[in-house]
Amino acid sequence: MDFGLNFFPVFTPDHKPASQFYREAIALSQIAEDYGFEHVQTVEHYGTPYGGYSPDPVTLLSAIAARTKTIRVASGAVIPAFTHPLQLASKLAMLDNISDGRLDVGFGRAWLPQEFEWLGVSIDESRRRFSEGIEACRRLWSEEDVVFEGEFHSFGPVTLSPRPVQQSGPPVFVASASSPESCAAAGKAGYHLQVVPTIVSHETVVEMLAAYRKAWVEAGHAQGAARIQLKYNCYLSEDRDEALRRGEEMENNHVVLMSEAAAGWLRTSSDQYKGYDKLVDKAREYDFGKALSAGKILAGNPDDVIGQLDASRASYGDDLCISIQVNSGYTEYRDAERTLRLFAEKVAPLFRPSRR
Repeated sequence: MDFGLNFFPVFTPDHKPASQFYREAIALSQIAEDYGFEHVQTVEHYGTPYGGYSPDPVTLLSAIAARTKTIRVASGAVIPAFTHPLQLASKLAMLDNISDGRLDVGFGRAWLPQEFEWLGVSIDESRRRFSEGIEACRRLWSEEDVVFEGEFHSFGPVTLSPRPVQQSGPPVFVASASSPESCAAAGKAGYHLQVVPTIVSHETVVEMLAAYRKAWVEAGHAQGAARIQLKYNCYLSEDRDEALRRGEEMENNHVVLMSEAAAGWLRTSSDQYKGYDKLVDKAREYDFGKALSAGKILAGNPDDVIGQLDASRASYGDDLCISIQVNSGYTEYRDAERTLRLFAEKVAPLFRPSRR
């Protein structure tokens, strides 16, 4: 089991300036590298306090890459539906050069209706644009004089400049929200996987990972080469009561702002996103204690979090990289740094040798 750092900003402008959040993210990434964390990653969202402080993962990851030397930088995820593949492949190749070959690229479909509306993209096309975008980026990274004829984009012949540092391009991850079918498709294609256990049931996560691993093996990909990232919000203190109190406050902020962003589903429907119309109701039913008991977050003192990770490993396997969020932007920096250091010093060494 390995560990990474995840930045998913969920806060309003009156709580913290954007510039301060970015400075904190860079500082925490440097600390994570010092402790031997495997990666740092961030998302792509637009126009709302739910993720909107990270409209371009490449920009923040470039700043982090320039201030680090060994930690991998990862998108979690970029959205092919919102960017021409030649632009997207070029920006990511540039980041691979800035980081000297430390880039992992997570691709996602996006799921907020208003983002599609604002950017003039049909939400019903998201899956097809997602698949086409990945194919185009991979070809641009690995081939010369590319001629691409897709449903949404046609271009070429063109040879990408700059070329990626990593031969054939950066490793590709697929972000899957809840679908075992999409996980199986990722495994068959030889893509790595990003999953957020917080948003689905324990049984669904087990099913998703089983489908992915089975498809990976049946497709003949190398045993043990699949990389699986699970993302958790993490609240840690030597004082359990303090960690749980702060954790509940942060989680409630997350749920409120997610509910507001997801309200677009109250006036939108798509057969590509079955069940998403129930998201607001599910969010309103959120209970911190139940989420903690169900293993959807990591919170408490170091012994508590060790037990929670043991349970996660028992349920989901030990071939995992756990990506923790310690600073959503709503968090005070001193609490985020404390959580990161406690996790790195008292939790992580029990699951993998210290790399400090």
